[in-house]
Amino acid sequence: MSNAALVALTSPLLLSQASQPASQIPSASVIPTAPIVQTAPLSRAGRPNFFLTSWSLAASQAEQTPPDDDAQPGKAQPSEPERDAEGNVIVVEGSYGPREVDPIARVNEESYRITQQLDNALVEPVAYAYRDGLPGPLRQGLGNVVNNLREPNNALNFLLQGKIGKTLETLGRFAINSTFGLGGLIDMAGKPGIGLPFRRNGFGNTMGFYGVGTGPYLYLPLTGATNARDFTGSFLDQLLLPVAVGKPFDQPEFTVPFYLVANLEDRIAVDAEMGRIEDTLDPYAARRDSYLYRRAREIAELRGEEPPERPLIMDEVEGTGDFADPPEEQASPQVDTEEPPPDPAVAVIITRPR
Repeated sequence: MSNAALVALTSPLLLSQASQPASQIPSASVIPTAPIVQTAPLSRAGRPNFFLTSWSLAASQAEQTPPDDDAQPGKAQPSEPERDAEGNVIVVEGSYGPREVDPIARVNEESYRITQQLDNALVEPVAYAYRDGLPGPLRQGLGNVVNNLREPNNALNFLLQGKIGKTLETLGRFAINSTFGLGGLIDMAGKPGIGLPFRRNGFGNTMGFYGVGTGPYLYLPLTGATNARDFTGSFLDQLLLPVAVGKPFDQPEFTVPFYLVANLEDRIAVDAEMGRIEDTLDPYAARRDSYLYRRAREIAELRGEEPPERPLIMDEVEGTGDFADPPEEQASPQVDTEEPPPDPAVAVIITRPR
């Protein structure tokens, strides 16, 4: 076989009998219930991915187990429950199948796979060309313009959430950057002395603030990770300026460059994280769980509630904890241990005979 990986399976039954003579070790046959010879492709980080195998010793063990005299044909016999050291029965509960929040996991996973292929072939190269090809100040200015045009929507949603202080701060940012910042090219409001930060907000946040559930998780081409509530909120966000203001915000000459720059900036911002997600054991689940956790945390913060428990996968996704990059070793300064040559004048004085 030109492309196969050898899978060695070691039975616990055989290991437990290792101390007995060979003649007393019961034979056991391995009955595969799924193909057990598969290739194990390497991940982007060079580590081998895992693959599942299924095998059983049931038939062999059944032949070796003497029949119970009280057993009735065709009736399964109850097994003795497992107990802990104190004699308490150990009960393990769980569920099998897709998570409640992800009822169409197979469709979403296929959409994720296709989207990643499109990203690798088109979106990523374009984003890198945008990042590396434009001068830094020009790219920064385009990003500032996009953020400035989002401020009316941010302010409206802060108002709907009853956060008057943040509403006024956001309107102040918009006014300062639209005038002194040359239409938003320069983030004057964020500079020291003024210090009004950019705060992203939207109708998805407002619906969550008032208790609207997330609905099913979705992974859509172009949109990426979302859910029913946030997808609806994003649609309303995009309608605000075209409906409330009209021209030029409802013209393709504005909408195409605006969303092109916005999406490229968003793609560059998550570039390192996408690489870490691809290196996880299950990239689709890592992307889904990190998105759902962050959205739940943002809504909890808006409502002034305790944030949800941070899942373990977040360390791997964000590169924190055990998955943080090791600190760069700083070269210690060279210490000259050699003694400097003596001053000639002092040497003469010392060696001059009296």
